[in-house]
Amino acid sequence: MPAIIHQDNDADLSLLENKTIAVLGYGSQGHAHAQNLRESGLRVIVAELPETDNHRQAVADGFQPVSAAEAVRQSDVAAVLLPDEVVHEVFRAEIRDHLTPGDVLIFAHGFNVRFGLIDVPEGVSAVLVAPLGPGCLVREKYVRGEGVPCLIATAEGAGRDAMAVGLAYAKGIGCTRAGAIETTFAEETETDLFGEQAVLCGGLSALMQAGFETLVEAGYQPEIAYLVSVHEVKQIVDLIHQGGLGYMRRCVSNTAEYGDYTRGPRIIDDRTKAEMRRILAEISDGRFAREWIEENRSGAADFEEMRRRQAAHSMGEIGRRMRELISGVNAKEG
Repeated sequence: MPAIIHQDNDADLSLLENKTIAVLGYGSQGHAHAQNLRESGLRVIVAELPETDNHRQAVADGFQPVSAAEAVRQSDVAAVLLPDEVVHEVFRAEIRDHLTPGDVLIFAHGFNVRFGLIDVPEGVSAVLVAPLGPGCLVREKYVRGEGVPCLIATAEGAGRDAMAVGLAYAKGIGCTRAGAIETTFAEETETDLFGEQAVLCGGLSALMQAGFETLVEAGYQPEIAYLVSVHEVKQIVDLIHQGGLGYMRRCVSNTAEYGDYTRGPRIIDDRTKAEMRRILAEISDGRFAREWIEENRSGAADFEEMRRRQAAHSMGEIGRRMRELISGVNAKEG
């Protein structure tokens, strides 16, 4: 069965015109949602911790941030755009007791609902509006009159108008310009985590780093190792983004295409797919969620050590130097 994809004409922004929308968190997604909704003509309040960079940015953008509890009290629709690892704590401390029947909770990721970390009160609808891109892109596309596609779903027990409210919210942030694809909280959460871990972040990062290390250890210049293992990845991904694998293969040389067919399966083989299946199982049965929540409860020492170790890798310094030398690279530091 083909996916159900909603466009601008399927969404009625007037459903939100007489409502107050609380954007809880002014981080990656929050800053984009709040500004886009406001520029769509809707009434928006922002919740953010005082004396933080996000709070200062919200003020600079013309908002007057309040506490999460106060924002929920004032709102009809509350968008919970906080980091996954803190949502359940903030929900219990500042959100749940201030919800009333008829309220709508919007989530940009289904993590806490899918894994039962929060209990949505009876009469309150939980709706997923998950942009398929970082907040900076959600904002940039909106300003240009474009949009980032999103996934949309309602949780069990949601009201009859919950999907329509979710579509209105998606229109308010610009996503229905590109398309809102119907899904479930479980499907969005599990595929998103899998994509991050096996391909987009974990898989791709490990592949690039392994390629860099292999060349450097074999005696090749680290600058050239960086260019062929990291820098050129964007060029290939851009071609795939434009026209799929077939278009990319038409654009590269015959030598590169032949190497793709004959050597690629030696890198990504049945052992890789078996490990991917194990990763997917850890996600779907909740093991990863429990591991991540426990890591944060215990102070995230292992996580911070991983960050330090990766930051000290020689590829980081080589990359910084090469980005300074290569024109056309909008260099940023991590």
